[in-house]
Amino acid sequence: MEADQDVSLREQLFHEWVRECIICTLLFSSLYLLSYVVITKFKKHADFTTVDVEDAAVNRIALWMCTFTLAVSVGAVLLLPFSIISNEVLLSVPHNYYIQWLNGSLIHGLWNLVFLFSNLSLVFLMPFAYFFTEAEGFAGSKKGVMSRVYETSVVLLLLTLLVFGILWVASAIVDDDSAGRESLYDLWEYYLPYLYSGISLFGVLLLLFCTPLGLSRMFSVTGKLLVKPRLLENLEEHLSCTAFEEAAISRKITTKASCWLNLNMEALQKRLLAIKSHRITLEMRRKASPWQRNLVYPLAMLLLLALTGISVLIVCFHVLELLIDDAAMPKGMQDSRLGKVSFSVFGPFGAAVQVVLIFYLMAASVVGFYSSPFFIRLLPQKQNTTMTKIIGNCVSLLVLSSALPVFSRTLGITRFDLLGDFGRFNWLGNFYLIFLYNILFAGLTTLCLVKKFTWAMQAELIRAFGKTVL
Repeated sequence: MEADQDVSLREQLFHEWVRECIICTLLFSSLYLLSYVVITKFKKHADFTTVDVEDAAVNRIALWMCTFTLAVSVGAVLLLPFSIISNEVLLSVPHNYYIQWLNGSLIHGLWNLVFLFSNLSLVFLMPFAYFFTEAEGFAGSKKGVMSRVYETSVVLLLLTLLVFGILWVASAIVDDDSAGRESLYDLWEYYLPYLYSGISLFGVLLLLFCTPLGLSRMFSVTGKLLVKPRLLENLEEHLSCTAFEEAAISRKITTKASCWLNLNMEALQKRLLAIKSHRITLEMRRKASPWQRNLVYPLAMLLLLALTGISVLIVCFHVLELLIDDAAMPKGMQDSRLGKVSFSVFGPFGAAVQVVLIFYLMAASVVGFYSSPFFIRLLPQKQNTTMTKIIGNCVSLLVLSSALPVFSRTLGITRFDLLGDFGRFNWLGNFYLIFLYNILFAGLTTLCLVKKFTWAMQAELIRAFGKTVL
């Protein structure tokens, strides 16, 4: 009888393992296809249709690696919201037969897979893809893809040894303990998590500066996408002036007299494109319905303002929690405890707000990243992004997205503790670092918003009275 029970238990564990593998494979395959579609929208087709077959093959291999990395980035963004939603679903219908596959083992496995794939992409795939596209093979060796593989492997090995040495020396300086230094000899258990801890800290610091900038820029980006009302503006008059100016510049470009006039044709072409874009925008505003002009834009602005205000209030409240309760500190947990207790005091509604805020902060961080003067050159262009720039974008997005769970938990956006190796970062236990981080985020966000609305209100008032903004 006991033997039958053991066999039944082993069969159950085996079936659960197979089921988790199938679910993880389906999820990652879907993310991979989505990432491939996104990258193909921005890649430069000339890099893959070149006459040189070897260069085209190298770019295709690098494209596959970038697609894998972008899929891991999307998975890292969805990781925390998926866990929060799963917890609320299990609380609502704990005994439903059709959601038995949604358990703590699956969620814990997804966190471990994202951590593993993030390490793999940052430490190996992306450096390999970059050096692979830049490699030409060793001097005197036979040309071909394998020659580039050999050169890339050697360069990557030397880079790994250099990073390992720097990390070992840094650990010896910071932690003057022989046991701590010897632990770095264990590549899998200590070296990679220790290295990823530093990368995650860099990502969290990057989010600290990009997110407040992105929160203020979200209003401008939304304003460009939506039709917004204007005070004291004659739209028909502006459209007529724009049409006359477009016709005048077109006449200058097409006239036969331009062959002997001293005209800067390149500047005229750029001016013509700008005027055409402005005319199309004005025509869209004229065709827009009064509801779209006068209702959608104010509601969108109010929604953005509400989300930003809620985020700042949550962070301020979390600052007070840090001073009172040690449980407010971010930490990791070995048991996911799914379906036992809600991680929001407001129940499902609070969990939904947490999910929306997490996605909103991630979108704001991406907008702020590409709006900053240091990274604006990485902004991809549709059908005209080189392979090197695609690699840079994938690395940047992976650093931001993999730091998102730690970022959300550090700011107190959610009380869902970090699972797996995400909770093993040593700096998460530093009270002064976490407290200062929350203070800086609230201060920078408030400062960016005050400056944004002050200048926006001044510009609108000057434009309303027909003056020019200096």
